Amino acid sequence: MNDTIQLPTLRERFFRRERRSVQAARRFTAETLTGWGLTGTDRADDVLLCVSELVTNALLHGVPPGRHSRLLLRYDGRVLGVEVHDSGPGEPRVVESGDTGAEGGRGLLLVAALSDQWGVRDRELGKAVWCEFEIRDARAS
Repeated sequence: MNDTIQLPTLRERFFRRERRSVQAARRFTAETLTGWGLTGTDRADDVLLCVSELVTNALLHGVPPGRHSRLLLRYDGRVLGVEVHDSGPGEPRVVESGDTGAEGGRGLLLVAALSDQWGVRDRELGKAVWCEFEIRDARAS
């Protein structure tokens, strides 16, 4: 009998607009990766770093006072998706490494470099910034 508990292939959590939410989002993601059997994959650290960057961006630029951000993780056995939803205006942009006059914005440069694809989707209120990672199901090996 298999006593392993399988997490749902879709997990989400809301985070307050406070600095410690970035660490909490990383912890939630690490626990989710463990539950999905993906901790030892070569992409796990990339996923954790991108979650940190996206949640940080949402908290700094997209979550008005008194509101929350939403972290959504999904995994279908091949692609792991990360989405961070906020209710703020504006469109995130990648700041190129040579743009010395820009403050911040390099987190999205990391997300673009580490993920297989990423983007921004408008919502009724705010936006969702997402990225995806191709990860072969470690349990299928």
